[in-house]
Amino acid sequence: MRIHRTLMQVVVVALFVCGAAALVSAASVQQQLTEESMIEQVLKRRTLRVGLDTFVPWAMKDKTGKLIGFEVDVATRLAKDTGVEVEFVPTQWAGIIPALLTGKFDIIIGGMTIRPDRALKVNFSIPYDYSGQTICAHKVLAAGFKKAEDFNRPDVNIGVRLGTTSVLAVKRIMPKAKMRQFDQEPQLYQELLNGNLHAVVASLPTPAYQALKYPDKLFAITEPFSKELIGFALRKGDPDSLNYLNSWIQTVEAEGWLQERHDYWFNAKEWEQLLK
Repeated sequence: MRIHRTLMQVVVVALFVCGAAALVSAASVQQQLTEESMIEQVLKRRTLRVGLDTFVPWAMKDKTGKLIGFEVDVATRLAKDTGVEVEFVPTQWAGIIPALLTGKFDIIIGGMTIRPDRALKVNFSIPYDYSGQTICAHKVLAAGFKKAEDFNRPDVNIGVRLGTTSVLAVKRIMPKAKMRQFDQEPQLYQELLNGNLHAVVASLPTPAYQALKYPDKLFAITEPFSKELIGFALRKGDPDSLNYLNSWIQTVEAEGWLQERHDYWFNAKEWEQLLK
């Protein structure tokens, strides 16, 4: 009789646990169903808040202080097609993912390379552009250097932007070199011009642009030694927004608009007059 009573108690406890688990699961599903997606919040707010940092020619300020660049065009077109205004939230690159996760803006449109370690924290859209690492070097300090591997020496100082894929590229291709990391792009090239760095590693086409700007002091190795896919980044758990963004990318890519904007900012130099 005691054994029978004990079994009944076990069954009751098991049923209670299963019931509680079912209630938690149902509550979780209900919470997911009632939570608004990012794109729904944007439509209600009538504003798309975009996080980015300055990288020439992805995003930069013209002579009037206005933001221009490839990413600015992409974000502006995305907002227009969504029927909302765009609001840019300049953010230092090293902290841009934490800023997204804490809700300071809705999306990162800033030339962010799709990487597995980043995908642990954010969701990426399908690629909408591509990039690659290239080199801008000091003519005297790096005389005779012709490829990335030539910089793989312990007496070489390489400058990179903090938190970018350039850091990983230098570690992989130039592990013997001394790497110095900087918060801002202008610091990088000023140190290079001052002769404190042998070279700067950065995403194309900025190294080539800087070499053309200072031909007496700098030269560029323009053949990229890596290829990187660029995507939008947004907070996890939002399949509706991700589906919308992917559909938008496919649409503007099919009509040729993305390639036209890429050619303007990366393969031409007419925009340089906007900076002077």
